[in-house]
Amino acid sequence: MRIKSLIAVAVLVASSSAGAAQIYKWTDAQGVQHFDTQPPPGQQAKPVQINTPAPATPAGEEGEDTAPARPSGNGGDAAQRQADAAAKAEANDQQRQIDDYCKQARENLARLRNNPRLSMTTEEGEVRRMTQQDRDTQIATTQKGINDNCQN
Repeated sequence: MRIKSLIAVAVLVASSSAGAAQIYKWTDAQGVQHFDTQPPPGQQAKPVQINTPAPATPAGEEGEDTAPARPSGNGGDAAQRQADAAAKAEANDQQRQIDDYCKQARENLARLRNNPRLSMTTEEGEVRRMTQQDRDTQIATTQKGINDNCQN
């Protein structure tokens, strides 16, 4: 019976690690962060480290106490504080990126609304003057980005 449960646990662990896909993180030209299993073509993407919890052993199977081990001394507290500081730093960095995006988007929106003679670069790399329809589309897109991502 014990061997069957060990085999089942081994199969579960092997299947969960084999099915885990690599996740990539990148920031687009508008400053928006994206996460996907495929990196975007022609753009720098960083692989994201995903920590998966270790499988739990069934209670009473090993004959040990099932309570999680606690670190001795203050080492665990220091590690927790360090992890908290890293999480706060990441959150602050993401908030700065959002704030920068919002500032740039608002400036772009003001330029689009106030200047009827704007130029744009086409996908072929040529520069041409924006039509009123192009301006209206860009204004709507920029305003939607601000409404979706920015406060106030």
